[in-house]
Amino acid sequence: MAGGITLLAAMLLLLPPLVAIPLHGVIQLSANGSRAWIQRRHARFDIVWRSALLLLPMGWLGIQFAQQLPESALRMAIGGFVLIATWAPQFLLLGTHPEDANPNRRFILLGGATGFLNVTIGATGPLIAPFFLNLGLSRQALVGTKAACQALGHLAKILIYGGIGFAFLEHIPLLVGGTAAAVAGTWTGSRLLEHVSERAFVALYKTVLTLIAMRLVLAEVL
Repeated sequence: MAGGITLLAAMLLLLPPLVAIPLHGVIQLSANGSRAWIQRRHARFDIVWRSALLLLPMGWLGIQFAQQLPESALRMAIGGFVLIATWAPQFLLLGTHPEDANPNRRFILLGGATGFLNVTIGATGPLIAPFFLNLGLSRQALVGTKAACQALGHLAKILIYGGIGFAFLEHIPLLVGGTAAAVAGTWTGSRLLEHVSERAFVALYKTVLTLIAMRLVLAEVL
């Protein structure tokens, strides 16, 4: 729960945003790609291709915007996004009700928003989740379809950052270690989950996200 956004927020404590975001994309591509592959028989690819239509053009616009912002402003924006996603996720939809929109149009618009925000904010999981409501998907189809959409979003982000000259190969040790740690964390977390109450689980992940987000925001203010 909230693994992608927690990972990005933690990486931002150590790396500049325009380094952390593409590296985060590679690690999350492996996570979401494997999940989508496992559930490929259940995934709704009519939804997936619609969500992919605007990823690259909107992502290219997003990277032009991100490159103009000071590093401190990007960190604060991501920290603010994490706080809103944790405590008031409904505000991310700006008063809209995606579950009531036509599914075809819904996912094309979602892809555009995801493309832009993926290269600026970096983690869009909390934003896209409501778009999968009221579709009548089984749990396997929901997991597989959402994972495939997110995997393509991360792939587009990698291509865009590569297009502006980001040197992924210089960070191979970090990427290998991060990917291995993500797999190990998934395995460990799945087992710990059996021994954590619902209340403790929610309190834990909200506390962790809040502390990291406040660190990102306050570090630029104080």
